[in-house]
Amino acid sequence: MSGPGFIGPEGMGGTERLLRVVDALAEAFADLSAGRTSSPPRTVVPHERGGELLAATSVWERHGVGSVKITTLTPGNPERGLPLIHGVVAVTDLSTGRITALLDGAELTAVRTGAVAALATRLCAPVDAADLAVLGAGVQARALVRAVSAVRPLRTVRVFSRTRERTEEFAREVRDASGGALRVTVCDTVKEAVTDAAVICTTTSTSAREPLVEAGWVAQGAHLNVIGGTHEDALEVDPALLVDALVVVEERRAAREEAGEVRAALAGGLIGPGALRELGELVGTAGAADGRTSVFRGVGLAIEDTAAAAALCADTAP
Repeated sequence: MSGPGFIGPEGMGGTERLLRVVDALAEAFADLSAGRTSSPPRTVVPHERGGELLAATSVWERHGVGSVKITTLTPGNPERGLPLIHGVVAVTDLSTGRITALLDGAELTAVRTGAVAALATRLCAPVDAADLAVLGAGVQARALVRAVSAVRPLRTVRVFSRTRERTEEFAREVRDASGGALRVTVCDTVKEAVTDAAVICTTTSTSAREPLVEAGWVAQGAHLNVIGGTHEDALEVDPALLVDALVVVEERRAAREEAGEVRAALAGGLIGPGALRELGELVGTAGAADGRTSVFRGVGLAIEDTAAAAALCADTAP
C-alpha cells in the first residue's frame, strides 16, 4: 500500500490555488459560526529557549477530512536567516482513517494565513482598494501581499520592517514577482507606511504591549489585517482603533483568549463582547464594513489548516 504523498511549497503556489483555499476557508468559517464544525484550542508548549512547540488538530465533517499539525515557533530564527516557523501537517480521510497526505507545515501556515486575510479583505475592504501597507518583511508578509493582490486591484505597496537590508530584499522580491505591476516603497517609519493606505497588514514578531500603529494614523474606511505578535498580550495596533471599527475575528472564544488588541479593548471597556463579528457570519455579505474602518484580528485556528489542506490536496490530486 502506498504511503501519503508530500506536498511542499511547489504544490501550494499560484493565484488559482490560493483562491481555492480562500473559498474553502469561507465555507469552513460559515460551518464554524453555524455550529456545524468546531476548532479545538491548540496545545502550546513553551520551552526555556524562548520558542514554542504547538500541536493543532481538527476535523471538517462536511468534507470527511481531518488534520494534525505539529509546528515550532522560534522567535530568534529570522536573525539567524531561518524561518520563524517549521512544521508538518498530516491529513486524514475520516471514512477510512488513512493518512492521505503530508504537507510542509510552515508553507501551509503561510498560505492559509494569507488566505484568511484575503477572505477578510474580500468581505470588508473597499472594492477599489489599491494601496497596501505591510509591516514586517518575513514569510507571512510575502504571503499577505500575494493574498491581498489576489482579491483587490493593488497598485502600490509600502513596507516597513526594522532591518533595512531585509526590507529592501523583500521590496525587490515583491516588485519582481508582480512583473513591475506594483510600485513598492520601503518606508522609514510605521507612520509613513500606513498613512492613507486602503489596506494595512501587520505581520511582526513584536512582544511589546505598546502598539506599533497608532489609531490616528489609519485612514477612515481602511481595512486592517492584524496577524502578528508573539503572545496573547502583544499589540500591533492601538486598541482604541477598535472603538468605531467593524471588528472581525475567526472565533470569539479564540480572540478573547489570544488576540492582544481584542483583549486590551475588552479589558479597557473600549468595546463590549457584542462588538466582535466572526468571519463566518460575514460570508456572503461583501462590503460588510459599509464604509467603516474594519479590523480583522486573526490568531490562527486548527480548522483553517484542515480546510486549506483539503483544498490543496483536492487541487493536486492526479
